[in-house]
Amino acid sequence: MPALYSEKLLDHFRHPRNYGALTDPDVSYESFNPLCGDRIRIELKLENNAVKDVRFRGDGCAISIAAASLLTELLLASGNTNVSDDELIAALESDIKPARIRCALLPLEALRTGLKS
Repeated sequence: MPALYSEKLLDHFRHPRNYGALTDPDVSYESFNPLCGDRIRIELKLENNAVKDVRFRGDGCAISIAAASLLTELLLASGNTNVSDDELIAALESDIKPARIRCALLPLEALRTGLKS
């Protein structure tokens, strides 16, 4: 069974990838979890419906920051925005308890809501 916080999760929390802001993003949306105070903003640059660049900003727990960092890597690697809940949870390589799932999926919520806006 995976550890509560895997080395991968801790590395992405301590050294988040693609942290910052984009100039003139095509998509920008911030999601907030009022239960814990986590706040994540996802910004995308798109070209022909493909992800060309992505950044995130926010404050949150180790899980939400690591999930946002991993999400940006998944988006850049694939070029598409179709990341499933299960794919992001699996990328964390951790035993995410049901009470913490919202933390892990907050970046995806920001992405999905931003794409609909």
